[in-house]
Amino acid sequence: MKERKVIQVVQGISAVDGAGVHLTRVLSHSTVKAFDPFLMLDSFDSKNPPDYIKGFPMHPHRGIETVTYLVEGLIEHQDSLGNKGAIESGCSQWMTGGSGILHQEMPQACERMLGFQLWLNLPKSEKMTDPKYFEIRKENIPLYKGEGFQVGVISGSYEGIKGAEPHHIQAMILDIVVEPGKSVKVPTPKGETVFVFLIEGQGVVAETLYREKSALLFSEGEYVEIAADDKPLRFAVFSAPPLNEPVAWGGPIVMNTEDELKQAFADLEDGSFIKTRPQL
Repeated sequence: MKERKVIQVVQGISAVDGAGVHLTRVLSHSTVKAFDPFLMLDSFDSKNPPDYIKGFPMHPHRGIETVTYLVEGLIEHQDSLGNKGAIESGCSQWMTGGSGILHQEMPQACERMLGFQLWLNLPKSEKMTDPKYFEIRKENIPLYKGEGFQVGVISGSYEGIKGAEPHHIQAMILDIVVEPGKSVKVPTPKGETVFVFLIEGQGVVAETLYREKSALLFSEGEYVEIAADDKPLRFAVFSAPPLNEPVAWGGPIVMNTEDELKQAFADLEDGSFIKTRPQL
């Protein structure tokens, strides 16, 4: 089997978004081509509630999916489909913006807010699909325990253990914890874009040490192998087939052309943005 090699490193930087949420932005506009179909990755890590409790008030999305995962914390949400709920520690929410949705995400004060939100691009043929979401509860994330590591299978599979099956892009997302001095080998589908994000701790790949809160993009191959240094390591693995389509990105909306992007904002202005409404 051919091991994948690190070909690009993106170190997260401090940023402020929403109504004043302090976060670490990892992937964004400059990484779109290399990380296709992964658009944006934001990391949350704070023990100070004023950093995040102002949250992300009601805002639109079209053309993408958002995947939120909390190692620790609590985020309340609601949307224009009439859904209300909460993302709790160890849980995930997978939301399809599709043709258009309005939603809000409001973090609640807790001991620690630790997790991430990923934006997945939708292919041209599915940009205007009906918006929807599904929750992945902690009890629905199967756990594989190996020698010195454990793997939580949020979606996709690891060693025959299957996680959630997404509605659209079949992305694999794994939450992995490695003990100090131990390593883990992760098989990855051929032809897919694969990267890892170091959530907590430093990772070692091919004898090179990489810093916490960095994303490592890998070359083609059949597996990645990562070790912890002298402290525990927690990281996420992401894998999905690239779309190889043009990207027109404006704020919370991602389409294929500038005309489609302009139309989306025009729809927001004239009130026709929401194509699917709650069933009464």
